[in-house]
Amino acid sequence: MTDVENRTLTISDSGIGMTQEELISNLGTIARSGSKQFVEQLKDTASNRDGDGIIGQFGVGFYSAFMVAKEVSVQSRSASEPSEEGFLWRSDGSGDYTVTPVTDSITGSSITIQLKDDCDEYCDPSRIKEIIKRYSNFVSFPIKVDGNIVNTISAIWLQDKKTVTETQYKDFYKFISNAWDEPRFTLHFSVDAPIDLKALFFFPSFHGEKFGMGRIEPGVNLYSRKVLIETKPKDLLPEWLRFLKGVVDSEDLPLSLSREKSQDSRLLARIKDVLSRKVIRFLEEQQKNHPDKYRDFYQEYSFFLKEGICQDFKFQDQLGKLLMFESSGKEEGDLVSLDDYISRLPPESKSIYYLIAPTRSAALQSPYFETFRRSGTEVLLLYNMIDDFVMTNLKTYGGRSLVSAETSSVDIDAAKTEDEEEDKDKEQEKLSEGEVTELCEWLKTSLGKERVREVKSTTRLSDSPAIVTDHESGALRRMMRAVEQASPGKFHTLPPQVLEINPSHTIMRSLFLTRSSNPQVAALVAEQLLDNALIAAGVVDDARSMLPRLNELLVATLSK
Repeated sequence: MTDVENRTLTISDSGIGMTQEELISNLGTIARSGSKQFVEQLKDTASNRDGDGIIGQFGVGFYSAFMVAKEVSVQSRSASEPSEEGFLWRSDGSGDYTVTPVTDSITGSSITIQLKDDCDEYCDPSRIKEIIKRYSNFVSFPIKVDGNIVNTISAIWLQDKKTVTETQYKDFYKFISNAWDEPRFTLHFSVDAPIDLKALFFFPSFHGEKFGMGRIEPGVNLYSRKVLIETKPKDLLPEWLRFLKGVVDSEDLPLSLSREKSQDSRLLARIKDVLSRKVIRFLEEQQKNHPDKYRDFYQEYSFFLKEGICQDFKFQDQLGKLLMFESSGKEEGDLVSLDDYISRLPPESKSIYYLIAPTRSAALQSPYFETFRRSGTEVLLLYNMIDDFVMTNLKTYGGRSLVSAETSSVDIDAAKTEDEEEDKDKEQEKLSEGEVTELCEWLKTSLGKERVREVKSTTRLSDSPAIVTDHESGALRRMMRAVEQASPGKFHTLPPQVLEINPSHTIMRSLFLTRSSNPQVAALVAEQLLDNALIAAGVVDDARSMLPRLNELLVATLSK
């Protein structure tokens, strides 16, 4: 009961109450001792050797009333007393107290706190309701403020999940997350080993990070026996699971949880490990048993799973199983897992090939895809910047290497050409081995050691004249450029490249002749060939630098 006018807060129950002797024994010690001595006495009797176990001991909660009170009075009548007489205990916390009899008392206890002048907020009903909802919302008995029950939501995470309805789950989700949507998935479980845990997780239908609303804060509260230990702790789950909403309850947790204590830190680490494994296993089950629902979830939350691969090395392999990408062997929009891809590989294949591009169209038209198209080899198509970092961090999956289509290590010799007649024609038209060596040397000299470190011939190209291989990641370069923009005066220049040329291409055959007949135009073409290859690789910082050269080439072409 709150009384704003008289600045009091009254807390009443209808329990067993206390006799006069019990009031003196239980509350008199607190009043006589003073704060320091009382705490020291509790520490001496606490089971925890560090003294932190005083939280939850009798008297601590009552003693805290003096932090905000001028005076505290307790009126109580014991259920064991036949008469209607009760007793009134009163103290200002200075060390003295009084106990006087009162008549017409009811069974139970009533604590009245006369608040200090600067503590008016604790006689405000809305503030009291807020505190109850935050810390004691799930206790098993009703708590009323001015006649109205405040804790109307039950702790459904402690119930058998078979007894909880979908409506209850949805209502609880909206309550704890202040959300209006409905969860995509609900994960409700309990474990006894290696630690007692009861958890209820919700996967929201969407997240706000993609809208530029800032980084999501953790959304899972930590309880011990329905008592809130910590609101949305940051280390309860790994960062890549910050989108989850829900509660975790463990009877093994002390109410005085402290990360400064090594045993508590180890306990939290074990909880984090168990929870992470449960979530990953649940997502694996959804991927297998409800592929359509999982695909919808993945399209919304794939970034978080990929972030986990890049940051949480402990669960890299398990998270890799959850990845899904488009594939050159499937229709646009269809997603395949790494396991799906591997299931279609020849037994002798030891590589999982992937190609990073802005769109599917760009990937299929990329010069790096030509050898795979000719050989009928399936390639995973990756469209997001983070995908490059994911593959670099994952490195292998299912005993196979993850290989970028842009590396020089692509095994093109094993590819069987679909159109052998066409290949024979190109074989006859291509430059001879000696001419190729001569052209490569000329290109290396013409382009200069600042732009290329090696020029060599390749058989992996059919429609394109040249590519660069073993270059730095386009995604990494864009990220570095963003950092450089925040640090004026710094610029990360493109390192010398490995240029691979197609000796069968018309441009290369013509360039071999033009370098002698028109060396100026040949030099311009060589520069443009390299820049075209860099554009295909996604590592050109500013294509506008090519405009003067392109204009020169146009003039040379039109002047003929």
